[in-house]
Formats: sequence, C-alpha cells, structure tokens
Amino acid sequence: MTLVSISTIQELAIPLPTVELLFLFVAGFSGGVINSSAGGGSFITFPALLFVGVPPITANATNTYASCAGYMSGAFAFRRDLLAHRSVLPRILFISFCGGILGAWLLLQTSETLFTEAIPWLLLLATTLFVFGAQINSIFKRWAGTHRHASIAGAAMMAFLLLGICTYGGFFNAGLGIIALSYLTLAGYTDINSMNGLKLLISSTVSIVAIALFIHDGVIAWYAGTVLLLGTLAGGYFSARLSRRLPQHMVRRFVIFASCIITVFFFYDTYWLG
Repeated sequence: MTLVSISTIQELAIPLPTVELLFLFVAGFSGGVINSSAGGGSFITFPALLFVGVPPITANATNTYASCAGYMSGAFAFRRDLLAHRSVLPRILFISFCGGILGAWLLLQTSETLFTEAIPWLLLLATTLFVFGAQINSIFKRWAGTHRHASIAGAAMMAFLLLGICTYGGFFNAGLGIIALSYLTLAGYTDINSMNGLKLLISSTVSIVAIALFIHDGVIAWYAGTVLLLGTLAGGYFSARLSRRLPQHMVRRFVIFASCIITVFFFYDTYWLG
C-alpha cells in the first residue's frame, strides 16, 4: 500500500501549465541527447520534475516511466548481440524482474519525508558512480581477470549482486546503467556491444516491472511523464546528428558539472533550508 495520498493521486491527472510542459519537453530532450552520448540524463529529468512541483516519490516513478522507452529501444538495437548470450538471458531477466519489483515496492513503502531526505544521498551516489564509473569498471575488470567465479558460491554471490543492483534500480533509477556495466565487467563480459545490450535489457526489465507497480498504486504523473518521455525520445533520435558536433568528453564534463551542482543544491535545500 503506497503512502502517497489520494489527493496527490487525483492531482496527477491535472495537466500542467503550457510553460511547465515546454520546460519538461526541453529537459527531456536534453536528457535524451545526454543519455545517447555520455549517459546521465536522469540528472536533468528527475530534478526537472521536482522543479515543476511533482512530489518526490511521484517524480522518481515518473522519471522511470519516461526513461523506459529509451532503454527498450536501445535493447532492441542490440538484439543480435543479446542473442549471442541467449543461455544466460532467462537468469538475468528473472533476477532483474525480482529486483525491480522489490525496489519499487520499497519505494512505495517509503514516506515522502524520508524519501525527500534521501534524495541528496541518492544523487551523491549516482554522481559518484558517474564520475568514477570508468575507474570502478577497471577495478572490476582486474578482479574478473583473477577470479573466474566458477564455484557455486561465486555464482550465488554474482546473482545476489545483480539482485541488489536491480533493487536499487527499482527504487531509484539514476545510475542503474553504470552499476549494471560494473556488474557485467565483474561477471567476465568483455564485448562492449554485448555489455551495452545486457545493460539495457536489465534496465528495461527493472523499469517495466517497477512501472507496473507504480501504475497499480497510481503514482505516475502521466501528463508530465509523457511530455518528458516525448522529449527524451526526440533528444535520442536527434542525438546522432548532434553528437557529431558535441564531443562526448564535453558532454560528460557538462553532466559531471550539472550533477555536482544539483547534488549540492539538494543537500542545501534539504538539510540547510529544510
């Protein structure tokens, strides 16, 4: 049973003013471009939902809904690479399904006050993962080279690790792709196309089952989320042309700068002004 009030649920069906909808579309477009080039679009889209007045838990659920289409289209684009690992797909899908349900359920049991206080820490974790993702993957790659995880205990450990990652993704979507790549590196995968395909498949599964729970509990802001989704799809579609003019390292620096500023702002707003 969700802790979101009935009045809040009813408010989710009310369209936002045109200016705010335009703002969300632009934020979604920017997030779509960033996701397609350097990753980290949630650092733009999630705060944008909060900025227009969407309640924190609803904003998190809505951001998952808006991001899911990009995950699914990306996974479809890597379908041939995924088929090369068809033997492990049922296990990955099952664990992702269970983790997504658990994470979404935990979110719906969390009060707005507690989640609001957790937002700065969640953003700090996602920012740290984004900034140091390459170094984390390098460490995991070295571990994968010395430990093959051939034993039953090793396989169980990897399964629980993936479950934890997917639970995080169901609870808070930002940074899921980065942690999933780290897991795949530790699991011994080396082909970047296969890893991206599996990462997107994990993200898609976690998001779909989480969205199903969010729909059941009525915590998705449909107008805001759909406008954000359309902006994300448009940004992802045009990113192929834009990425030729925008070097990936420059986009990454912008995301790092924006994520740090946003994280500091939420710490200030939550623990100083609050």
